[in-house]
Amino acid sequence: MLAQTHVWLQAARPKTWFASICPVILGSAMAMKDGFFELGLFVFTLLTALGIQIGTNFANDYFDFIRGADTPSRKGPTRVTQAGLVSISEMKRGIIIAFGLTLLCGCFLIAKGGLVMGILVSLAVLLGLAYTAGPAPIGYIGLSEVFIIFFFGSLAVAGTYFLQTGNWSQETWIIGMGPGLLSSAILVVNNMRDQKQDQAAGKKTLIVRFGDNFGKFEYIFFILGAMIVPCFFLQQHPLALLCWLTFPPTIPLMITICRQKQPEEIGALLPKTGQILFFYTLLLCLGWML
Repeated sequence: MLAQTHVWLQAARPKTWFASICPVILGSAMAMKDGFFELGLFVFTLLTALGIQIGTNFANDYFDFIRGADTPSRKGPTRVTQAGLVSISEMKRGIIIAFGLTLLCGCFLIAKGGLVMGILVSLAVLLGLAYTAGPAPIGYIGLSEVFIIFFFGSLAVAGTYFLQTGNWSQETWIIGMGPGLLSSAILVVNNMRDQKQDQAAGKKTLIVRFGDNFGKFEYIFFILGAMIVPCFFLQQHPLALLCWLTFPPTIPLMITICRQKQPEEIGALLPKTGQILFFYTLLLCLGWML
């Protein structure tokens, strides 16, 4: 039983969860600064965001195997369907259960946010599937970075703020690009590590299309871009620049990716970039609220 639980946790990919957790934390902190915060709503928003992330990860595990993108030669963490740790039918059920529970949690958000939130929750689930499923999967046609910056950045922060306050805020759309850009940097690491396997499987990520040097440029651009975002709010929230404390630790990461030796070495940057995202978000929240 414990072994099977470990397998499903592996399939859920906890190292990627910061991408869904951080926008909810940031949007909630911004709402709290404006005098709005409901703990129960925060919890259900967090659970819904995590459910979308986990359901998407299960779908990736399943569809990447079906499409031949996950093979025994893959250099990243074990994919449980490809490794035979979970059968195809079991993973199908896992996807249904994950997204089913997500929609159940999302009902609370829909009750609070109305039709708009109902559309957004439904769209998030559909896009979680469409990331690797369907005739033109987002992850296979080079749109992943745009998808993540918007949905795991601007929209996630703005939507969280809307749930807490009942209002849309222009500030949230802009500041949300910070965590969105860092989440895309995590994706770049993943795609650089898997470039050869993706190319063989016909998975046309931007790095497959344009090569390693483009991936290095993307990674550095996304990190620097995240640091620039709070500069738009210097007058109102100068202490938001506390997030710059996370910039020095990114320097060795950028050096490593520019040297780009072995896939395993590049893959080691994935959890480290996730940690940068988490602490960047916490410091940004702190500076915004002070």
